[in-house]
Amino acid sequence: MASRLIRVIIVDDHAVVRKGISQILETTEDIIVTDEASSGDELLEKVKNYKYDVILLDISMPGKDGLITLRELKQIKPDLPVIIFTVYPEEQYAIRVLKAGAAGYINKQTEPQEIITAIRRVVEGKKYISPSLADILATNVTSDIKAPLHEILSDREFQVMCYIASGKTITTIAKELGLSVNTISTYRIRILEKLKMKTNAELTHYAIKNGLV
Repeated sequence: MASRLIRVIIVDDHAVVRKGISQILETTEDIIVTDEASSGDELLEKVKNYKYDVILLDISMPGKDGLITLRELKQIKPDLPVIIFTVYPEEQYAIRVLKAGAAGYINKQTEPQEIITAIRRVVEGKKYISPSLADILATNVTSDIKAPLHEILSDREFQVMCYIASGKTITTIAKELGLSVNTISTYRIRILEKLKMKTNAELTHYAIKNGLV
């Protein structure tokens, strides 16, 4: 007899992504998508009223992004496993989200079976780490090199830095994050000060050098 179903909620602001993941998980006998959310705020409200076994959470969402949502979620439901599911490479966000309490990190270009494997693993109380991420973590543990400078940035500052380095304008970033242009400009100033830089070009060069974009 099969064990109880693993209840999953998918959190992504794109309906087509949520549908695609649901179709993948429908091929299993032990995993069921019981709910969806299109924003961090919607997820935080739902976990207060409904029970889930695993959360599949995107990082890039308007307003409250996945990383900030993750930190708030861990204050509400510290034992609820969260798998970050994103287009961003592991070098960019993986270590940061694992430190924030994520149980796993999967790139959206991964094979469908890896998503299923990750869900089954984290529901057992384990972490899901891909071979490539394991290499990154091993390098960080064994390296004598000091932690990269961007580690001193807050989650929101780090997010804005990556957006700027990828060539997005202040106006575009403000729209995507649901914040004012003045707020994003303030974040930019703080980022440049913390990283001891003066221009976006320096920021972009740093991000490329460190594999952040």
